[in-house]
Amino acid sequence: MSDRDFDFEAQPGLPAPLPAGEELLWQGSPDAAILARDAYKIRWITGYMVLLALWRSGAAWADGGPRGAIATLIPYLVLALAAYGVIRVLAWAQARAAIYSISSARIILRIGAALPITYTIPFSCIEAAALSSSTAGGTGTLAFATNGNIRLSWAVLWPHVRPWHFRVPQPAFRAIPDAARVGRIFADAAQAKLNEPRINLASPAGTLVAAE
Repeated sequence: MSDRDFDFEAQPGLPAPLPAGEELLWQGSPDAAILARDAYKIRWITGYMVLLALWRSGAAWADGGPRGAIATLIPYLVLALAAYGVIRVLAWAQARAAIYSISSARIILRIGAALPITYTIPFSCIEAAALSSSTAGGTGTLAFATNGNIRLSWAVLWPHVRPWHFRVPQPAFRAIPDAARVGRIFADAAQAKLNEPRINLASPAGTLVAAE
């Protein structure tokens, strides 16, 4: 994918210029390594394949000794390494294609490595936000619960969506650095725009807090 794929954008991550008086407050993208770990479950998949390789080589050792074990182990390890590489490339492509934005009136998700799409969600369509940390360094996910006035597709949003919320998808800024600061920017902007404290930011534990 080339940067020219988004030459139509008025500004990277924005499908059109912001209206007069609306200010861009923050932009960011996922951390590819954290996205691979949290969304693509690269550790679980690679670990499973390594365990499978050890199990198969152990069985081959029992049947044919060390030579058979090594002959069995190597192809499985190659497959595990290939799977790891494919997942890292997929996560890198998704992270590179994604730009998350917060303006003084809305959040914007420009996502999709193969099929680019932009979601623009006004603050008036957001009821609450949930913040969860992925690393000790502050990288985490900021998810948004909408009020039903906007139609969203879990399949189209993935992996930029809160896990396990299929029926009512929650778009999410996944694997963003300094997630707590981004959450504060969103909460302050939403409350200022709506002129009332109706947007609550969940605790770092990630439990969704309903709007007042």
